[in-house]
Amino acid sequence: MVHVYNCHPFASQQIVQVEQEPGLVCCGGTTLFVVTTGGCKVEAYNLEKEGCPLICRFATMGTVRRIQHSTIGDYLVTIEEKNSATYLRVYTNWRYQAEEKARVGVRLLGHLLRGASAWGGVQMEIIEIPLSEHPVALASCPVKGDLLVGCEKTLVLFALKRHTQQNLKENQQNLQSSWSNTEQSCSQNRGQNSAANQDLSVLDFERSVILHFSKIFPKQVALCGGYVAIQGDLEVLVLKLRATTETTATEEPSDSFKSGTMCSADHQEDQVDFLLIPKHQELLGDRAKECDIPINIEQTGMEESRHYTLSYVLFRRFTPEFFQGCSVEEMLLHSLQIYPMFTCNQSVSVDEPACMFCFFSLPTAGYLYSLRGGVELLSAYQYPEKVLQAVLTDHLLHVITKNALQSFTVRCSAVAARVEDPYIDTTMKACPPCSLEVCALRMQLFIGLQSVCAYGCHVILLSTADTETPEETERHTQRRGLSRRWAISSPKETSTVGHGWNLYVVNTVPPLTLYQEMVEYSQRYAENNPQGLGLRHLLSEAHLLLRSALLESSERQQSGKCDRNMAAPTHREELEEAFRQNCAQLGDSFSRGSQKDCHLALPYYRMSGLSVTEVISRNRPLQGSPHSYGPGFLFYLKHYLLEEMDQNLSQEDADDVIRILSKSEPSILVSVCASPCMVNLDPAATLQTLRRLEDTMGVSVPLTISMAAMALRLGAVAQYTELMERHAEMLLVYGFIEEPRLLLHGGGGAKHNQVCPTALARQLADSQPGLLVAAMVALYENSKVQLEQADQVFKELGYENTLQVDFWEAMLMASSQDPVIQELLFRLASVYIDRLTANESLTKHKSLKSADDLINSCSHYGALYPWLSVLDPAQTFSYHHREALHKLQSLLCGPSLSVGTVAPLLESLSEETLWAFSLHLLCDTRRGHYNSSIEQLLDRCPQAIIAYANHQLQDKHMSLWWKKLLPELCERTRAAADNSILLGALKETLVVVAMETSPAEFLELIPDDGTASYFLPHLLTCSQRHLLT
Repeated sequence: MVHVYNCHPFASQQIVQVEQEPGLVCCGGTTLFVVTTGGCKVEAYNLEKEGCPLICRFATMGTVRRIQHSTIGDYLVTIEEKNSATYLRVYTNWRYQAEEKARVGVRLLGHLLRGASAWGGVQMEIIEIPLSEHPVALASCPVKGDLLVGCEKTLVLFALKRHTQQNLKENQQNLQSSWSNTEQSCSQNRGQNSAANQDLSVLDFERSVILHFSKIFPKQVALCGGYVAIQGDLEVLVLKLRATTETTATEEPSDSFKSGTMCSADHQEDQVDFLLIPKHQELLGDRAKECDIPINIEQTGMEESRHYTLSYVLFRRFTPEFFQGCSVEEMLLHSLQIYPMFTCNQSVSVDEPACMFCFFSLPTAGYLYSLRGGVELLSAYQYPEKVLQAVLTDHLLHVITKNALQSFTVRCSAVAARVEDPYIDTTMKACPPCSLEVCALRMQLFIGLQSVCAYGCHVILLSTADTETPEETERHTQRRGLSRRWAISSPKETSTVGHGWNLYVVNTVPPLTLYQEMVEYSQRYAENNPQGLGLRHLLSEAHLLLRSALLESSERQQSGKCDRNMAAPTHREELEEAFRQNCAQLGDSFSRGSQKDCHLALPYYRMSGLSVTEVISRNRPLQGSPHSYGPGFLFYLKHYLLEEMDQNLSQEDADDVIRILSKSEPSILVSVCASPCMVNLDPAATLQTLRRLEDTMGVSVPLTISMAAMALRLGAVAQYTELMERHAEMLLVYGFIEEPRLLLHGGGGAKHNQVCPTALARQLADSQPGLLVAAMVALYENSKVQLEQADQVFKELGYENTLQVDFWEAMLMASSQDPVIQELLFRLASVYIDRLTANESLTKHKSLKSADDLINSCSHYGALYPWLSVLDPAQTFSYHHREALHKLQSLLCGPSLSVGTVAPLLESLSEETLWAFSLHLLCDTRRGHYNSSIEQLLDRCPQAIIAYANHQLQDKHMSLWWKKLLPELCERTRAAADNSILLGALKETLVVVAMETSPAEFLELIPDDGTASYFLPHLLTCSQRHLLT
């Protein structure tokens, strides 16, 4: 279905003052090229200046049958005829023909001119390109400037090359070796004369690849960014050429290709007697290779390492439709075009186009396909009457009939938007679908239109009045109707009468102006049916028009081009403002629309930049109106309030939100009340609303907490306490998990989002710190808050080194993630060391969990080693100091804390005190330094040595009793025989040694200093034990 809107896309028109009747017309860049009568002269006109003044004119070497201009390289390529021969020629530097006596250089492809004329930059060059077949179609790549030539059975791709003096310097030096002395002198003079032209370049082409095909006769070809399209009478084939460096064998024509060629010849012979109607066929993507048109590649490039591979992209074949008064020739395809589109974040000069489109048309219908990211039919255009030619632009599709120019909307910007922005079609952003039905705009009447071409905002039309008599026209129609051949007849020669022709340049209105007209036009729909699909469709058309204009504006800014309709940065600002207004209008449409598309109100309102207050005012129903709030507005309000926002609603708007949602979505009232933008709501009225909700829906923990928060805001502490005591602490924790914003605003689980505590969180920090810590742990475990955000909350609450540490200890008990555990262990060890060294007044906070509680409930806290109690004179410590010491010792006794991470922190602790010495001793023991630990312990606290040995010197370390501890005690008691502590330790050690060694081993341990009698009782015990075993 095609919608028709009475919007005029054309701003003005002017007639180009052409002296002779135009034959062929093409445009490129800002220039219009006209081949005048006889086809041997080309005139160039400036489209950007008023009146389209003549730039230059120059003669061609033959009669021009086809002409094409390339913006990249600024060259003209023609198919010419002379003396029954067909030639392919390229005209470069044609602008220098504006001078009266400008010279012209003629050369063959690949043969550069020598002498000053080559680099003087003051003459036009004609490049003759030899071909083995007659050329029938031309195309140039708008991205790279390459040239594609279609012949009867081949396609030849020529790569554009630029040669500069610097590039050719080595070649010139090689050539100089064979020149005469006179020629060398001339060459030096040319080098001096061209010193000022180092930046000038000479264009040339390299024959890169030849595609051999059969079963299709190319009437038109197209080339863009590696995509190649061939259009026959009733079929279109799109291929993708990729240049690779992988070595591939030279491909010879396959048997299927040869047989296909033979069949094609037989097929043509059969056509003499039969009219064959092809079967309609559409093959997209990989299926396109199933078509019956074989393609073979012939590599012809100069670079041996560069090869081309071929893949099929699209194949479409049509069955002709016959109706009264229409001949076969009038039902053939035309207007083949491959159209690129860049996105805003692309560099036009570097990147490949993000989007690629292919358009072709029958006289009754046009077809637009998207080629990148999966081949897809975007739009099918049904024409109201027979179309002669069509041309695709960024904004519109322009088509001509015999007597009218009409424009249709296109969907290219919808595809580009989805390629450019991954957030399209989410709750963040939206765009009308690519499948949106197209619309036709108001047509412009002309007489006898023959051809159309377009560039930018210019549409060029050639009209020629019909000079045939009615009888001649009838006879010609009958003669064409009797023909059964598919080939298009040769172009009609230009009439010698020379009257009744005109060349028009029609300027399209700027997209912003057309958008404004669409908005005015949409107001009629809004008055009649504000919720109708017609209004939404027109607003969607305006949206895509603005998107296309923004893309074109970005492309022109990057490429440095400037257009009178799209040049100044202020114009882009106007486009962006119009885009926001359009998004607001679409949001209004979807907010009042049906349930099916109501979700689109949210992203369109987001893109509009409107505040919640403005959206509410736009959707407030009028007094006495039977309509209430639409489902789209409720969807927007619900989802927007459930997410984090920086703006706060006024009390009036906040109360309106509560009133609206209490009637339409009462189940989300708790979440809405917890939204940070609702801080200005009336707590008394909200509390009454929540109580009514409780009466109807029953008691729930989040609802109770919300009511308590409202009571707290009213200052009713007793009521707050009564509500909070309704449920057990664990149930309250579950309530905070269900609605985290009762405690925190911000966050949302993202690591770098800022969070801040609510008034309820501050109250809990003062009155129920254990509940606050448990809730924060639960929020972290349920991915509602990150560790850094929780730290930020406790800092803002003023409990950085108190409740924050309790939170870390609780997290250590709950977490199962090893990286988090190691981070928490390091933090806690640092805090405990700081508490041990800090001023006593800074550590008076009583922790929620004591050291004994942590040892009993957390596996990361190990039981204190027995020997630590000997080094812990409890009577000399305060409670807080002892708790910090025991927690740190417990971590060192546990299995999780890495000694390597905490050892640098312990270096700040002096070993002068026994409690500091115990920490260093724990680290040495954990590292396995038992020998040094025994020596240090005997030096500092020998009364703890037996307790240390009984605990640490077990299993594989048992031998240290007699290898290290016994010799140390013997040596020290010999020096201090009256030391009862050492003597007692020695006796305990001998008891253990006698139990663990054999009599022979024990004898080896007895010193030979005359004290053997002291060891004899223990030797006797060892012997008796040995006899019993």
